[in-house]
Amino acid sequence: MTTIPVMLTLAGSDPSGGAGIQADLKTASAFGVYGASVITALTVQNTTGVSGIHTPPLDFLRAQFESVLSDLDVRAIKIGMLGSAALVETVDELLERWPGPAVVLDPVMIATSGDRLVPEDAEQAIGDLLVPRSTVVTPNVPEAEALTGLGVADVPNMTAAGHALRERGAAAGLVKGGHLTGAEAIDVLVDGEGVLTLAAPRVETPNTHGTGCTLSSAIAAGLTRGVPLRQAVADAKEFLGRALTSGRTQQLGAGRGPVDHLIPWP
Repeated sequence: MTTIPVMLTLAGSDPSGGAGIQADLKTASAFGVYGASVITALTVQNTTGVSGIHTPPLDFLRAQFESVLSDLDVRAIKIGMLGSAALVETVDELLERWPGPAVVLDPVMIATSGDRLVPEDAEQAIGDLLVPRSTVVTPNVPEAEALTGLGVADVPNMTAAGHALRERGAAAGLVKGGHLTGAEAIDVLVDGEGVLTLAAPRVETPNTHGTGCTLSSAIAAGLTRGVPLRQAVADAKEFLGRALTSGRTQQLGAGRGPVDHLIPWP
């Protein structure tokens, strides 16, 4: 009898279903893996923005994590937004106690608008504690700048930032170029093999809610299935591109709608 591989996501809950835990679990299903979740925050949000956040007690987070890891064969862990240094430290302790799964760190720290989503001590803790535990870190441009101290304005800068993430201890750094301009959306992966540049036509769409969550959870789903990292990253980028161009979710909500997680895949 074969068993379905398990991916665990640690992230906040998005009641509108486009980002966070909900996006991660939909993506896991699209890739044919079983998605489990540890909720790091409850949010009040929809396509127009976030208006409230409630963070469960740290002991409750520990209990969720240990309940899943003690029962399910988790192959990969995706980590999303962690809203405090204490929360980052708790996740670091849990990863120390339960080693083994691949770790995909989506360092949700700075919004597209440039607003900081976590306090500076949490940013520092993410870089010091979780980056070194990561199989791959997937920052956008502002997050890569915050984690490395480098300016990131072009592909050579992205490559330098990827190397800097490895110098901080990550096995690989995937610097995403969605914040940059140009006809192509370019991401740069720096790993133990060298540098891999991934380019795709830039998609002009209002449906961008949950893009970072979707990409990182797609990578984690690939690693859960035993796919090599470079292939997992390439597959995730293709999946996100299809989800952005689907068009089926354009009428959802009054703000930035979600990507389409229900596209046929592969």
